[in-house]
Amino acid sequence: MNLLDLLDSIEYSVLQGSSEIEVNHIAYDSRKVEKGDLFVCITGFQTDGHGYAKKAVENGAIAILCEKAIEGIPTDITIIQTDNTRKAIAMISSNFYHHPSEEMNVIGVTGTNGKTTTTYLMKSILDKIGHKVGVIGTIENRIGEKVIPTERTTPESLELQALLRQMKEEEVTDVVMEVSSHSLDLHRVDGIRYRVGIFTNLTQDHLDYHKTMENYKKAKSLLFQRCEGSVINVDDPAGEYMVEQSKGKVLTFGIENKADLQAEEIHISADGVHFVLEYNTKRYPVMIHTPGRFSIYNALGAIGASLLLGIDMDTIIKGLAENSGVSGRFQRVKSKRGYHAIVDYAHTPDGLENILNTAKEFVEGRVITVFGCGGDRDRTKRPIMGEIAGNLSDYCVITSDNPRTEDPVAILADVEQGVKKTGCDYVKFVDRREAICHAVEYAKEGDIVIIAGKGHETYQIFPDKTIHFDDVEEVRKAFGEDAI
Repeated sequence: MNLLDLLDSIEYSVLQGSSEIEVNHIAYDSRKVEKGDLFVCITGFQTDGHGYAKKAVENGAIAILCEKAIEGIPTDITIIQTDNTRKAIAMISSNFYHHPSEEMNVIGVTGTNGKTTTTYLMKSILDKIGHKVGVIGTIENRIGEKVIPTERTTPESLELQALLRQMKEEEVTDVVMEVSSHSLDLHRVDGIRYRVGIFTNLTQDHLDYHKTMENYKKAKSLLFQRCEGSVINVDDPAGEYMVEQSKGKVLTFGIENKADLQAEEIHISADGVHFVLEYNTKRYPVMIHTPGRFSIYNALGAIGASLLLGIDMDTIIKGLAENSGVSGRFQRVKSKRGYHAIVDYAHTPDGLENILNTAKEFVEGRVITVFGCGGDRDRTKRPIMGEIAGNLSDYCVITSDNPRTEDPVAILADVEQGVKKTGCDYVKFVDRREAICHAVEYAKEGDIVIIAGKGHETYQIFPDKTIHFDDVEEVRKAFGEDAI
């Protein structure tokens, strides 16, 4: 593709060479550069791509896009300068792949909790009307029924645009994607046309990156400034702000506050939720298979987005009823012993509080909670989560999540401070497998064992290695022959 065409809609200056050259591909990793490529220098949090420009040229790059001047590059290599290469690579990638998002309905879901479940509720509804659906998210990327492994909630812009083009070529009509605050702030999703955006909620998370909740909120709001239609949870304190930031048509939803989509007559059991939806003066009975008030909010968001896409309400409700749940999201593992475990990704204060409150609504015995906090992440939430678990559990088992480069013993001590405040009985196990086994052995008939923090993840990250670890597998092993 001609470099001049790639640079369309980007402000830049030519420091060296010509912009009217043919480029084979784009790369931001010098190790992946091939002959005839454009190399984009991105200033990262650990490394600066400008330092690898010479290596990129050695590997065959014929053009470099940078933010600052680079010395020692041969004069036959084109050098283009722009203010922000993260913003630029997003637009360049969209140009390179011929704007695939404009050829499909793209639905973006953002919020601290509920993104993954909401995307799969949307998929169930779109499946119901016979559409081929692409999913981009935390658990996996998916084209129809084909699963593509994923490394982060929202891919880098280059990979994201490539994936969108692949989806279009495989006849996907609708893409439902989780949109992280990082991806919005770091411009990964610039250049994507969103038909609809959904706001689930905003609670404490990612403060290691955003520093303040205000910054976090502003990052999330960037999605709604670029959507043709927005669906906003107005029970959340940040909901009104998201409505104000929305540029297109807005549908609001809620349980407590007056909204366009209102849930009433709620009944929660271990098997799911029944509620009555009021919309446009009409009332509709709705059933979903995942328990909890949080599940109602996820369903309302999916209903609102589907309405903005022109899907009729009866089809929407049937699609929701056919969703059997999402891996690692309030996932039940039953036992013949008369108690069961619930594996959930809850790794934020709000997420943990939601699943524990839900469990307490139908537990016959005790709530036993196995949980920890990740290393190299927001440390301020650790005692907060400890206090929440202590207040809402009958017994806590504090353990490791993904320690990463931190000392797991120190992480457990941070969590322990919060549990101690509550007077709840607790134990500590650095080894997560031992923690799960202990909780299962401690449980009696009528109890629920909550295993929180990792959900769908099939790995555990340590300073020197990453091992296979799956909470669902581990609890089944702990149940042994009694697992159902």
